[in-house]
Amino acid sequence: MKKQISMLALMCTASGAMAETAPKNVIYMIGDGMGPAYTTAYRYFKDDPTTKTVEQTIFDTMLTGMARTYPDDHTVVTDSAASATALSSGHKSYNGAIAVDTDKKPLKTMLEIAKERSMTTALVATSQINHATPASFAAHNESRNNYDDIADDYIDNKIAGKLPVDLMLGGGTQYFIRDDRNLVDEFKAAGYQYGDSIQNLDQITQIPAIGLYAAKGLPFALDENPTRLTQLTSKALNLLDNQNKNGFFVMIEGSQIDWCGHANDIACAMAEMDDFASAIEKAKAYVDKNKDTLLVITADHSTGGLTLGAHGQYKWEADVVHSVKATAGKITQQLLDSDDLKSVWNKYTNIEFTPENKIKLEQAKSMGDKALNLAVKSIISDTSFTGWTTGGHTAVDVQVFAYGKGSEQFIGSQNNTDIADKLINFIKH
Repeated sequence: MKKQISMLALMCTASGAMAETAPKNVIYMIGDGMGPAYTTAYRYFKDDPTTKTVEQTIFDTMLTGMARTYPDDHTVVTDSAASATALSSGHKSYNGAIAVDTDKKPLKTMLEIAKERSMTTALVATSQINHATPASFAAHNESRNNYDDIADDYIDNKIAGKLPVDLMLGGGTQYFIRDDRNLVDEFKAAGYQYGDSIQNLDQITQIPAIGLYAAKGLPFALDENPTRLTQLTSKALNLLDNQNKNGFFVMIEGSQIDWCGHANDIACAMAEMDDFASAIEKAKAYVDKNKDTLLVITADHSTGGLTLGAHGQYKWEADVVHSVKATAGKITQQLLDSDDLKSVWNKYTNIEFTPENKIKLEQAKSMGDKALNLAVKSIISDTSFTGWTTGGHTAVDVQVFAYGKGSEQFIGSQNNTDIADKLINFIKH
């Protein structure tokens, strides 16, 4: 009997200690596709070439460990849905799963647990807000491709009788305003403010709210708005801070790092990394002013098999990447629409329009848009000595960064499910 009492006392002490160390607010940031080569490339991309020292980035200052990303379907390469399910619930699942297990049964997520505990909840993304990563925090579906059903869950998946997410900022208008159902009207009827212009974020003044700023994903940072995630992050944190009675949980995704990686577009990727890094700076500044807040950053997987150095050459030319002023997709379209390839090329890059490049682009253009897009990316990658191994994902471990109250819990090698388990324990306490 004495032994049982002692064990009970020990458990109570441990629970009390957890409650004392648990942060009030959790900021969870996910760089989709952002494997180690991306943060390394970003360091050299941001380096001041006039100094001998290679300066640190925000990522270097907060690195605490590494995480394994494999899914639970007998393969080592995960997709964003399976990885986000692991990062949101603490459970491995199959590729394509949105917060369901291998039997396709719902898994409770940390956002749902936060909502149960009367915390304010938020999702921010540069993709559509019902894309795989944000979806895995607030919806349950056997397939990430069921976009309409996932959007419906943001209304139908009630938590203690309430809508699961108090604040949503991202893209996805076509999934929320449909012929069969207008979810925006339903959100408005539930008391949510609605914003549809990222140029006018003041449309939203309080929570609950939903902001949808594109039909699907937002335009790429390199093509239109280089700081859109930073702006959305700042807006979200201001709104959350103004309504912070019981603490908040927010997941912020740098969604399109992954899309640039799939495209093997290094300039596109570095612009997305720059926006994500700036958003992290905003989050870190919030933690500095609010010591009861924890910031955790990781990636769901790495994309593209990015390498720095190619063709047997011991170099990577960041200045070439800096010289590219648009995504390969935009450059391709401009080349297709013009008879003067040289002027278009010189407008969007500082890469020399050599006779070899001229012939390569002309031949590719005659073969169609896909061939031309590949030629554009090939010239940029070859000139900068950037290597790619795939248009898909890879199985390399990803980085874990942490800052603020409880950050010491994320040191060392861990599974992606371990990150979720630790955050869930904090939220519960």
